[in-house]
Formats: sequence, structure tokens, C-alpha cells
Amino acid sequence: MYDLADTHPTPQFARPRWHDLTGTWQFAFDPGDTGRDRHWESDPAAFDRAITVPFPPESAASGIGDPGPHRVVWYRREVVLGTVERVPGDRLILRFGAVDYRADVWVNGTHVAFHEGGHTPFHADVTHAAGDADTAVIVVRAEDDASDLAQPRGKQDWQTPSHGIWYRRTTGIWQPVWLEVTGRYRIADIHWQPDAASLTLGAAVRVTPAPATPLTLQVELSLHGDVLADDRYRVGADTLSTTWSVGQPGHPENHQRLLWSPEHPNLIEAKLTLLDGERVLDTVHSYAGMRSVGADHTSFLLNGFPCYLRLVLAQNFWPESHLAAPSAAAIRREVELIRELGFNGARIHQKIEDPRFLSWCDRLGVLVWGEMANAFVWDDVAVTRVTREWTDAVLRDRNHPAIVAWVPVNESWGVPALPADPRQRHWQEALWHLTHALDGTRPVISNDGWEHTTSDILSIHDYTSSGETVGAKYGTPEALAATLRDNRPNRRILQLDPGSNADRPVMLTEYGGISYAPRTGERWFGYGTVGSEAEYIAKVRELTEAVRCCPGISGYCYTQLTDTEQETNGLLTEDRVPKLPMETMRSIFEA
Repeated sequence: MYDLADTHPTPQFARPRWHDLTGTWQFAFDPGDTGRDRHWESDPAAFDRAITVPFPPESAASGIGDPGPHRVVWYRREVVLGTVERVPGDRLILRFGAVDYRADVWVNGTHVAFHEGGHTPFHADVTHAAGDADTAVIVVRAEDDASDLAQPRGKQDWQTPSHGIWYRRTTGIWQPVWLEVTGRYRIADIHWQPDAASLTLGAAVRVTPAPATPLTLQVELSLHGDVLADDRYRVGADTLSTTWSVGQPGHPENHQRLLWSPEHPNLIEAKLTLLDGERVLDTVHSYAGMRSVGADHTSFLLNGFPCYLRLVLAQNFWPESHLAAPSAAAIRREVELIRELGFNGARIHQKIEDPRFLSWCDRLGVLVWGEMANAFVWDDVAVTRVTREWTDAVLRDRNHPAIVAWVPVNESWGVPALPADPRQRHWQEALWHLTHALDGTRPVISNDGWEHTTSDILSIHDYTSSGETVGAKYGTPEALAATLRDNRPNRRILQLDPGSNADRPVMLTEYGGISYAPRTGERWFGYGTVGSEAEYIAKVRELTEAVRCCPGISGYCYTQLTDTEQETNGLLTEDRVPKLPMETMRSIFEA
């Protein structure tokens, strides 16, 4: 893998000419929301604190550690442009991985960007705003209203302190910030389109702005050091589409050498160079994975074969830094722990995950269910916001081979009256269709847990603490049929339109949730308790083996990977310390 993979904020779209802007910024709270009227974008005296970016101000890692709520916060940083290597005609692109929830950005007092959506990236061409000055002053105003339940927030609490299954908030900048340098024209986007059956790799490469005269795109592809392609193409419009043959269909070595899977996470490395004559305008390093996913009437399919999903629910929340990972090393370690515990995948829960996490899943072979961070009310504002941000998330992440399913809605969050309100059902159906329109290669789960409209997988959340009860509900075809028809977990019907979901595979995508019995006065939330390590092992094994013995269940997701604040039902503590011997847990989940 190219050298940038361990350091770049977006390893699947990495430019070599980039400059890290994380670290110390100036910071200020704006309790009266007067900063814009007082022109804080041009007033360094307004900033009275320092913060470590990208950690949210509620977190200890930020150096602020104020739980708030603070609806409006401001950031300021002076960047020395003399250290940024540029030639005449180059462009400066300022990028933000994520700012929660709403952001305005100024450079040298000029407004350069507005973005709404707390989990998705945005950027701005700041060349003209930066000008020829030796420094550029970047100012960010972030707005995050804790009381706005129409705002997609996932597990972020609207109360202080956090309660139930909700956690402390993540306000403002919480993913990396960086500058990139490109030529007058640049590669704006790559959409990889692998076909595992024909062993062809397609790509749609978008260039911006649309070239006034033809340019050249050089594409180099390699696999395990072997060159697959080294081709040049004429680029006369804003998008170039092409396809390469990368293997021989039916060859017995293809599965192990070429196709991507948890056992063999093969990645085709790509280097794309945009040229004007022989002058390099832009270079992007990327990669693709050759694999197919789908579902038949009984199984999830990977590369055309049944694959039993052994997932763990991952909140990916850290006590010292909240939704932001404390370090790049911590991101990699999170993925390694999932593998070491015996799981072949993770369901990322109510969070659009950092691209670096997804890249490590690509590289280490961890299957991922990508999930939207939902809002908590139903109205026109929430519908508009969730739809827009989910669209941005799918378009950002659809190149990752590790992602094998999409989950736009969890447990009817934000759609509380699905059985009675046809408008809410129409929107849930629309999200299912929209996701397939943006990415027609993966199953889409309409509403993970219950109240499914049309769905490619029937997923069920069931926190029964008895293996015998698991067998009684799901252990025979007759029992499973009765459960799908009559069972009401959390008093919710499982299917709103059973006829549209005939012959769909069934998975138990939340179960377990076992924790030690809480001590007197301890903040605690869980689904079942035990009193000792021996009881813990026995109960987790009992439930997991009961699920595996149900022939109609084609996969599971255990709750959960780590403790998260008062929800103390993780296999690991919030500091990532195993509660049980790793080899014991691996023997349970890898079986």
C-alpha cells in the first residue's frame, strides 16, 4: 500500500501534496450568538482559548472539556503559506472531514464555505481568498443545537449528563482538517465499479472544472506488486468512464489472489495522474476491491457464496474524545480488536464513520454495515436533513469494499408512527430506493430491528437473555415464520408489508448486551446482568450458540464491542480492556 495510507485523512483518495491542519487552534464560545454581527471572522481578540483539533470541546482531549451545551463555537488558525509548495496556477483546497452540525468558514475575512451535516465532509477552493499573502487566517463558526431533535445526531444526547442509551455530545470540528494543492484542473471524484463475475474493474473519473482543452489521464493499477494496467486516456469532458480486465473468470486462483474477502482482503492499488501535456496537474492515490455482495432467500452472499455474518455492534466512541478517535493508531486498533475477538464484521451504529476506520476495514478484511445517524422527530426539516446527509454519506463511502450493506434507519428512530402514517412509510421506502439508486451493488436494510417496509434483509433486535427462548423463537422454520408474523420486540411489529419481503434472509442484528450487575449508585444501562466472569462466559456462549443453531438465521450482531459511558454491556471496557480472555471470546464468536 502506498505510503499515504497510514497518515492521510482519506486513504482511498489521497493526494501527496497535502498539509495537516490538526493541532492547536484558537477557540471561543459564543453564548449570545453575536460573533457574526461583531465580525469575529476578522477579530483575533475574540478568541480567548486554545483547543486541540479535531477533538470536540466537550471532550477532555480537546483541552476544553466543557459539556455545555454551547450552541455556537468559533475556531481560528493562522497558516503559514510560505511552507506550502506551490507554482503559479496551483489551487489551494481547504478540506474538513466533519464539523457537527452546521459550519461557516472564512479565509482572510472572506466567506468561502457553508455546510450543513455533522458527519459528512466538505471543502472549498480558497485560492483567491488566500491570495499572495504569506499567511492565511482560517476561521470556522460551528453551530450545534442540542435541543434540535430534527438534527441528525445518532446517539448524541440532548440532555446533560447523558442518560439511557445516549452519550455526550460532539460539537464542532471532530475529524481532520487539511489543505491540498492541485493544478488548475483536478480529479474531483473516482467511482470504482468492480464486477467480480467478469473480473473487470470500471471507473468513472470526474475532473473539475471541465477542461477547456483536452487533458490526459494516466491510470496505473497494480495488485500485490504486479502491474495490471498503465494506460493513458484523453479527457475532453468532465467525466471519463473506462473499464479494465484484471483477471481470467473461472480461474481457480482468482478467489485467493484477486477477490476481496475477510480471509483475503486483496486490494487493487491505483495511481491516477492528470496531465496537461507532460505537466502534472494532479495526482491521486486510491484503491479498489473486487467483490460482490447480495442476498438470496436464505443467506447473505459474498462473491456468490453464502457468508454467515458474525458482526459486533460498534459505537466507536472514546471517553476522552467522544465520536472523534483519539489517534490514528486507535482507529487501526479498533479494527484489529474486532478481528481478534472472532468477528468477521461490524455494524457501525448511528455514526457515519471516519474514512480511516473504513480504510483499515478494507485492508484488514472486516465487513461493515454502514448506518445513518438518525434524527429523533418527524417533520419536513428532519426529512430534508436526513435525506441530504445520507446521500452525501453513501456517495462518500460507496467505493469501500468492506461496506457490504446500508442501514438508513434504525429502530424507527425519526419515524415513530410508521404503522399509522403513510407519509412516514413512503419516506422509509424512498430511502430504500434512493440508496439503491446511488449504489445498486449492496443490500439495503429499510429499518434495522423492526417495522420493515421493503428490505433486502429482515433484521431483528431481540435481547432475550435465554438461549432456550432464542431456540423457541427462531429454531425451526415454523417457529421463525410465527415470529416474523406475530412477534413484537419492544411492542413493534417486525414487518409492515410481509408480502414485499418474501424470501428474504433473516438476521438477529442486536442480541446479547450482557453486563456485570451494577454496583449501588452506579450509572448503568444494560439488557441482562451476570455476577461473575464464569457467568459472563456461560451466558454469552449460551446465547451465541443458540443463535448459531437456528437454521433460518443467516447472521448476527452482538451488542456490543465496548462499554460506552453508562451503557456498560461491552465485551471491552471503554478503555479497550477485555473483560474476558480474548481467546475465550474468540472461541465463542469464531465458531
